[in-house]
Amino acid sequence: MNEIAYLGLGSNVGDRRVNLQATVECLWAHDVVVLASSSVYETEPVGEVLDQRAFFNAVLRVETALGPEQLLDACKAVERAFGRTLAGEDGYVKHGPRPIDVDLLLLGELEYSSERLVLPHREVTSRRFVLVPLLELAPGLMVPGRGPAADALARIDGQDVVVAGPPLEVGP
Repeated sequence: MNEIAYLGLGSNVGDRRVNLQATVECLWAHDVVVLASSSVYETEPVGEVLDQRAFFNAVLRVETALGPEQLLDACKAVERAFGRTLAGEDGYVKHGPRPIDVDLLLLGELEYSSERLVLPHREVTSRRFVLVPLLELAPGLMVPGRGPAADALARIDGQDVVVAGPPLEVGP
């Protein structure tokens, strides 16, 4: 059975928009059908490495028959295809610069937890750069176990999010 999922994209290495667009195209090869894209936003880095180039971020609404672990595997395969160093590999820097980051934010109404994955994503309700594009795609979104996404956004101070361009192209 197919489910609707939301993926968060981020890039701050190379041609950021090209990286985001190429990710859309790469996802199709992993049985992930991209239905819609938010606008592209420019955001300042958050986390452990703040001294780096600003990110381009977007959120995708996708449809897939993949389960949570398989969808995570697809996201990681796309990151690897762009040369990203993944957690546990030599040279990995948490929150460091990256050509692409593909985060599995939501998978239907699923609440899920394993060693590798928590759904909804742990940070989905605490990061403006996720909530703004997510709410652009789904204005009335309810985050499973956490309530309205719009309420979460209203509680966040700071974290500038600026429109950097139109939505990514999602056609086959």
